[in-house]
Formats: sequence, C-alpha cells, structure tokens
Amino acid sequence: MTRTHDGKVRALGLVGPTGGGKTTLLEALLQAASLSDKRGDRVGDTSPEAKARGHSVELNLAGFDFMGDRYAVVDCPGALEFSAEADAALAALDFAIVVAEPEAAKAVLLQPMLRELERLGVPRALFVNKMDQAKGALQDLLDALAPISATPLVARQLPIHDRDKVTGFIDLALERAFVWRPGQPSERVEIGPDMADAEAQARFHMLEQLADFDDALMEQLLSDIIPSQDLVFADLVQDMNQGLITPVFFGSALNGFGVRRLLKALRHETPPPDRAAARLGVEGVAAYVLKTSYAGQAGKLALARVFGGRLADGAELTLQNGEKSRVGGLSAVQGAALKKLAAAEPGDVVAIGKVDTASAGQILSANGKAQVPRIAVARRPPLYAVAVSARNRNDDVRLSGALLRLVDEDPGLSLHHDAEARQVLLQGQGEGHVRLALERLKRRFGVDVATDRPKTPYRETISKGATQRGRHKKQSGGHGQFGDVTIEIKPLPRGSGFVFDQKVTGGAVPKQWIPAVEQGVRDGLAKGPLGFPVIDVHVTLLDGAWHSVDSSEMAFRTAGRIAIEEGLKACGSVMLEPIEKLKVFTPASAMSNINSALSAHRGQILGFGPREDWPGWEAIEAYLPQDECVELIGELRSLTQGLGAFEARFDHMAESRKGVEAGA
Repeated sequence: MTRTHDGKVRALGLVGPTGGGKTTLLEALLQAASLSDKRGDRVGDTSPEAKARGHSVELNLAGFDFMGDRYAVVDCPGALEFSAEADAALAALDFAIVVAEPEAAKAVLLQPMLRELERLGVPRALFVNKMDQAKGALQDLLDALAPISATPLVARQLPIHDRDKVTGFIDLALERAFVWRPGQPSERVEIGPDMADAEAQARFHMLEQLADFDDALMEQLLSDIIPSQDLVFADLVQDMNQGLITPVFFGSALNGFGVRRLLKALRHETPPPDRAAARLGVEGVAAYVLKTSYAGQAGKLALARVFGGRLADGAELTLQNGEKSRVGGLSAVQGAALKKLAAAEPGDVVAIGKVDTASAGQILSANGKAQVPRIAVARRPPLYAVAVSARNRNDDVRLSGALLRLVDEDPGLSLHHDAEARQVLLQGQGEGHVRLALERLKRRFGVDVATDRPKTPYRETISKGATQRGRHKKQSGGHGQFGDVTIEIKPLPRGSGFVFDQKVTGGAVPKQWIPAVEQGVRDGLAKGPLGFPVIDVHVTLLDGAWHSVDSSEMAFRTAGRIAIEEGLKACGSVMLEPIEKLKVFTPASAMSNINSALSAHRGQILGFGPREDWPGWEAIEAYLPQDECVELIGELRSLTQGLGAFEARFDHMAESRKGVEAGA
C-alpha cells in the first residue's frame, strides 16, 4: 500500500468541550484501523478518576496505522478545569480535530479551544459528532460558529436525510454520496434528484470560500468553468495547512459513521511534522515534552514527541538548562500500556525514561546544544485552593514528596507555603481539579490528607490616636531591668504601612536603645487587639527614662512593646481585609448573572466591556474581598456552562464589612 507520509508519524489532537465524544472518537479511530476488535477494549479514560467522572481528566495517548501510514493521537480533556494538561501538547500537534455536538446552542463551548489553536497556529478541522441524533440542521451549527471562528468554516460534506434522521453524506469535493451502514463501511449511492440542487449549491459555496484564497479558482468560477478535482483538493490542502480555513466533517463516533472518511481526508491533508517543529523552534533530532508522568516503579517518564529523525534508546540528550542526560528507556504508549522500543521514529509520541529534570514544554535536544522553544508554556494562575496536611503526622515527609510529584506532572496545579498562616496550599483550576489531585494522592501515593479552607490574611489598623507610657521594671537580685518610654500613636492613610520616628530630647532615652524601642513596638504590632497584625500606624517616641545599671536593650524593647500594646486599646481598632482586583471573562449571555453573583459576594463592579478578540464575550472588572474569591470559580462556571474564568491580583486593604467575627 502506498505510504503518503515518508515514514514520518503524524500527530493528531482530539480537542473540544466535555461530552462531545473525543475519547469515543479515539476508540472509533482505533477500531477503523483494526486495533480494537471489540468496543469494550478501551484505550482512553482508563484511570479510576476518569472512570468515576465519565470524562477525560488527563491526556490519552495512542497510536495506529492506517493505509500504511502511522499516526499518534493525543486525546485532550475538555473541561476547563483539566485543560492545562494540554497546554504544552497543543503546539506540538500537526493537526487538531475539534469535536463538537450538533446543537447550535453549544457552539460557544468551542470558543476557548478555537482561540487557543488559532493563537498557536495549529491547523484544525471540525468533526460534528452524534449527527445521527441531531435535532437541528448542520447549517444552524455552522451559523452559530461563524462569528466564533477566526477562519471560514468550510463544509466538506452535505447531510443525507431519511425523514428526520441523518443517514449519510455527500462528499462535496468528490461529488459522491455515501450511506452509513452499522458495523460496515459506508455504501456509495447515487446522488438522488431530490439532492442534486442542494449538492450543487453547497459545492459552489465551498468553492467560493476556497476562491477567496485562490485567484485562479475565482477566475474559473466567474467564467463558469468547472474546476478540476485536483485543483479543488490542492486548495483544500493548502488552505487548511496554512490555517486559512477550518474544514467541517460529521458523523457518529459511537457507531463508526464517517470515521473512515475522516481518516482518508487526514491521510492526504495532514501537514508533515516539520511544520510543528518549525512552530516550536526545534532544530535537528530532539524530543519536545508534552507532559511528565510518574509510573510506579518505572519512575518519571517524559511523554514527548520526536522531531528531526530517529531517537535511539541510550541517546544523550541536552536539556533546556544545559544539563546532560541519557535516554533511559523508550516506550510506545497505548493508553495505560507501555511497549519497549529500541528507537522512536520521527514524529512519534513516546515515553522517555530517566530524564528526571525534564518538564512539560521543554526541548530535549540530541544534537548537543540546549534549545529553548519559541512558544513558552507558562503555568496557569490558580483559581481555587485548599490547605492540606497529613492526617497522620508520620506521613508529613511522604506528603511533601507526593505533592511535588503531582505538581510536576500536572501544570494546572501549584503549591504555596503560607508561612504566616502556617498552611500548605494546594492550588488548581477549580474545586474538581483539586479534588482530583487529592484522590490521586491517596490512590497512588497512599497519603490520606486533611483539608481546610485557606486562611485570609486579615489586618487591623486604628481610627484615632493616643499617647501611651510603657514602663518595664524588674528586680530579681543583681542587675535588674528598667526601661521607660512614652510614645504617640497616630493613624496613617491606607497603604502607608508602619512609620517610626523619635523626638527625644535631653537624652531621656539613650540613642543606642532607640532601635530597641522600635523593635519592641514592631513586636506589639504583630498582633493587635483583634488578633491580627496592625498596619498603617505612625509611632513617635516622645520621652522616657533610664537607669545607669538596670537599663538595657532588652528592657527598652520590652517597654516599647508594653507601650504599643496598651496604647492600641485606646485607638479604636478597625479590621481590614485584602481586596483583590478581578477581571472576569464570561459569555455576554451570562453577564447579568455574573454581575449579580459578584455583588452577592460583596464585590464592587468597576466596569465592563467586550473581551478583546473574543466575539460574544465580556470582560468585567471588579473589586472583591479575597475571602470571597475562594469559591468564586465554582459559581462562575455554573453560570457560564463551564466557561467562566477570572484573573485576580491583590489591590489594597479595606475595612471589613464582615465585622470582627472572623478574628475569633
């Protein structure tokens, strides 16, 4: 059988929202390639966490041969909470298949992935799944998607209906009709008289879309010349490879309808791996890391795509930081199964062992020179967090190591050690994402953890000033302790912090002990009357007294602490809470509900406007107390079909409207 790919493996990505049927399409592709004889032999979503949720929560990798050519498939999670899994992988794909459901109302769910593929410059096609169950017309979906896609959606097929069900398609490029047959290849049929006009109109529309990028084709259409099939296919391949169009196919992954036709199109139209290598900036033989994973006794594996030539087991690799390492085992990946390889072919996706310092988004170079990818993969800022601790104190060391491994293999997770609150925070992209990590902690590492809500770093300040004396006198035989100070306490504008100065005259407090007074004041400000650190205070040392024998640095430090602690009681304590400035991103249809939710969480709406380069989306700016941000992402997602997100940064401290009960 003729090979079209010159021995180079093509990498396909399956992307799209949860529920579209990406993993079902993966299984259908494998079955069409005769790698799965039974529908029950699943390759994707085999982890207990994925099975429990009924959808992908991590990358599924597999490979197959079709008509003499080799393909690697990267099946990506659809939920935004788990989509960081694919952040590094997407740029390494030759081609992405965006899997959609046929309902026009769900078109907006495709927008985040379409935007990302467009940003990266990855060629893509749309596969409308579940067409045998479609309630509406395919054109309704395409009309809903048109303002969302940055490139024209070019329908490659026209549905054939039997009453109210789609039973097949007309290939508009080949001008051939096919009827689906359960468990069998599609059957070619004649284009009936009732479909001839619709086929002619749909084909002409497809040609008009292609002619926008081909003057020769445009001239033929204007001259009523029927273009050759070779020209049509050449334009389809070129325009898709250059990211000028998004072709649209349809079928039913569950029943295998339209899958072989999709494979045949991909066989001829998927670009070579060299383009993905150029996109990433890979030179020579190298492996680009899609993600890392810890595989029990096998240790850490780098799941990577090979570019530029064959990569042999034992080859020396140069990591991005210049460190040298050797390939400690190569394996083909088929779902959860690994199969040892002597070498990896160019374009293939394999597991590389013993490169312990590798991480997602790095290039492992085999040419002796460190390489930095052109497309940087940054960790996503966290949207949700819980404080974690080992239920059994004997597990503290194991917990620390397990958390580091989870964060290493999941770019959506991060760790933060809050020294003030004495909490270790596990941060992620949503409650479900963090809960998944906790389940993995227990299943894979045997660590049972207790969780708690992150503590809010409240502060307090004063509403009025006071003058206070602090006197420390202690006699216990021999040298005693004596320090006497008088301080003035005044409030400062919000955000000023702490200011200390002195107006001592006549040597009432010797100069060498004035710094000790300041330190004592700082000690007292660490915990005010409400139980929180005190900020925005101006303290002036006015006067004092000392003893030639009993006075010391410690005595004056203690006197300063006594003075501030007593003085604060008369200054009218006010509790402050941290306020974050948020930028919330939401489909325009949900904006009013989002505004109401922010107000219900004590938010202050600052303004809103269209989200740049995201048609039909709004960006809302608001102030929100940090304590209210803890569970905000869950509510945003519930109001936006799982699409809502936000960016947050600390802005200022403000008087708490919750009152002082939080300090209990």
